Amino acid sequence: MVATGLSERLDAVAERYNREFRGESVEVPEAVEALPLFKDWVAGKLSTRLASPFWEMAKPKKLHHCLDLGAGGSFLFYPCWRDWDARFYGQDISGAICDLVNARGSQLNSKLFKGMRQAAAHQLDVYEPGQFDLAIATGVSCYYEWNYWDMVLSAVKKVLKPGSPFIFDVIDPDLPLAEDWAILEMYLGAEVELMPVADWKRHLKAAGVTIKKEQPGELFHLFKVVLS
Repeated sequence: MVATGLSERLDAVAERYNREFRGESVEVPEAVEALPLFKDWVAGKLSTRLASPFWEMAKPKKLHHCLDLGAGGSFLFYPCWRDWDARFYGQDISGAICDLVNARGSQLNSKLFKGMRQAAAHQLDVYEPGQFDLAIATGVSCYYEWNYWDMVLSAVKKVLKPGSPFIFDVIDPDLPLAEDWAILEMYLGAEVELMPVADWKRHLKAAGVTIKKEQPGELFHLFKVVLS
């Protein structure tokens, strides 16, 4: 059962991305319009600019079953899925994104595309225990407090094969772009949590998570972890 506050947060994030993928306009103050980030967002360049290259941490292998949480348009936008010859299972909280990817994914490659499911990142009960060789969640954790991400880690652990990696990113509030990006996201309809990377590491260690690799980015900090 999801707490009321979390349910409202999940709904807000879903609606934020529904509006974006439907191409709906958003009114923001002039000060926000003047931000370079906003101009990139309007031009459709921001998501590409800030996307975390998860494949540099753990590239999907041939015939591997990969779960992408908060997948967005990953299967449509990254042709490398076909190069990897990996089975793609997508999940996203936005119905608009899921409709778009489901309509096109099987046309691109029906062998690799295993569908996009509309659900939050912690809702993984439909999958078999140990079903996946790799799990990915980029651009997701930044909208939620640690208590929720702890739920996600527990859910992902159940569906990953033992010792398989989970790749996810967190926003680094110490980076120059962080504050402007958080302001932009607020006006787009989603609140961002700005927890220092050092605190993420502390929480992960306390939860028994082993950090295998890290990679900083322009806004997000990537982790490759094993859930023991």
